[in-house]
Amino acid sequence: MRTPGIGSKTFFKCLSYCPPEQLFAESHATLLKIGLPEKSITAILNPQWQLVEQDLLWLEQTDNHLLLYTDDDYPKQLKEIPDPPPTLFARGDIDLIHFPQIAIVGSRNPTSLGIQIAQDFASELTNMGFTITSGLALGIDAASHRGALAVQGKTIAVTGTGLDRVYPASHKQLATEIINNGVLISEFPPGTVAKANHFPRRNRIISGLCMGLLVVEAAKKSGSLITARMALEQNREVFAIPGSIYNPLARGCNGLIREGAKLVESTQDILEELGHLFQQSAVQNSRINTNIETGLDAEQQKLLNYVLYSPTSIDQLVNETGFLVENIAAHLLILEIQGYIIATNGGTYTRIK
Repeated sequence: MRTPGIGSKTFFKCLSYCPPEQLFAESHATLLKIGLPEKSITAILNPQWQLVEQDLLWLEQTDNHLLLYTDDDYPKQLKEIPDPPPTLFARGDIDLIHFPQIAIVGSRNPTSLGIQIAQDFASELTNMGFTITSGLALGIDAASHRGALAVQGKTIAVTGTGLDRVYPASHKQLATEIINNGVLISEFPPGTVAKANHFPRRNRIISGLCMGLLVVEAAKKSGSLITARMALEQNREVFAIPGSIYNPLARGCNGLIREGAKLVESTQDILEELGHLFQQSAVQNSRINTNIETGLDAEQQKLLNYVLYSPTSIDQLVNETGFLVENIAAHLLILEIQGYIIATNGGTYTRIK
């Protein structure tokens, strides 16, 4: 990754030929045969190991991590996209990248209403158990991160720089809060400065990590629409907040809705599309609620994970959990009293938070 001319596609071309360690022992002729440009060959034959040493020193610091594409704990959902990053640098709780995520993106210059909407949706989705993912940019991104943090939730920021620096600089405090209550992610090694072409590349990671992407406010030509198109290409659900035809920041969202994105007026609109997927993910990853003070014991929490955001019968819960009917009935009563579920028609129950 420190070699000039080696992007993700060339990196994988090299990996298909040999392990990275072997590459540095190959001849000029072999490297040329692989298809590497001359500047990359020169760098591989005369490596700048001091840069690698700097990276290793960075990794020795508390809460700093590096994930390789070949690692078992590299996020499965990122491996599904056409152009996955070969490496992921992280600062904070690296386990969060495996949690069910909703990405929220939008304008860097939003209206005050747009900021409020982003914060409110982020807070509500966080309380439902989702992790909020965005790009640490000004405007909607920052509002989304803050909305999650406001309810003691978790958030992921994917950056367009190395993780030893913050862009924009005004978000240094926000970045610190995210490191303490979430995780910063970047494919760029420490020391990498902000460049215009880094941010579209960052966007494919934002959309690639999430189950669904929500666009709050976006002009007709904006980076948020690029992220939305990437999400569609990656087979992710795309949601958009509608707006006035007179608001230029609504035109991007209205256009997405016209092209097939789901119109969203509440978080329930998102759960209608993702509720089933989210339940599966929550069951597979019981860590989803480890950082939320629920006041539930282990059996109650397990049962709650199987109650869908649509009518769920006691027979379904018996089959899914293996619990006795009398135990399920007692736990359901507690969950209903505490406001996690409601009783619905036909003796079924529906999760509401």
